[in-house]
Amino acid sequence: MNRIFGSSKPKPKASLSDAITSTETRIGAIEVKIKKLDAELVKFREQMAKLRNGPGKTAVEQRALRVLKQKRMYEAQLTQLTQQTFNMESAAIATENLRNTMATLDAMKVANKEMQRQYGKIDIDKIESMHMDMEDLLEQANEVQESLGRSYAVPDEIDEADLQAELDALQLEEEEEPSYLADINRVPDFVDEAPLEEVRIRSPVHSRL
Repeated sequence: MNRIFGSSKPKPKASLSDAITSTETRIGAIEVKIKKLDAELVKFREQMAKLRNGPGKTAVEQRALRVLKQKRMYEAQLTQLTQQTFNMESAAIATENLRNTMATLDAMKVANKEMQRQYGKIDIDKIESMHMDMEDLLEQANEVQESLGRSYAVPDEIDEADLQAELDALQLEEEEEPSYLADINRVPDFVDEAPLEEVRIRSPVHSRL
């Protein structure tokens, strides 16, 4: 039977967004109708202002009343549709928030499992032991540096008084030093004769003999 007459495919159910779009379209159409009725009422008002009391004015009033009733009906529908749209939009927002919340929870579950798997590979005791070893090594390195930088045969404390005393002693040594030590080419005062080489240079006769 399905091959002969064909099978009717089930129509997809309208989503919430589709329902909102359809309702907004109906609201737009009703608003257009209300504007047309307002224009008719304006015309009836102008006609009634020109007519005197009588059957003609009464007929215009009756037509204006029918238009006004029709306008009130459309206004009531517009109010209902507007409320329906508001409710559907609120439901859509709540649904979207719930969807985002579920996605966040799923991501948090995955992250939690990953953190448990990673932290399961970490041994806290080994980390503490490593920190202690590092502290010991750093302390030993500091001791080695202090030992290598130790000074020998140097007083621990030298102040300005020690420095001035050392400078005065050096000045005194310079004053007491014999003058011939300052000038190696100068002959001392206590030497009466010139050196032998100097005598030979001054006396060429001796050199000939």
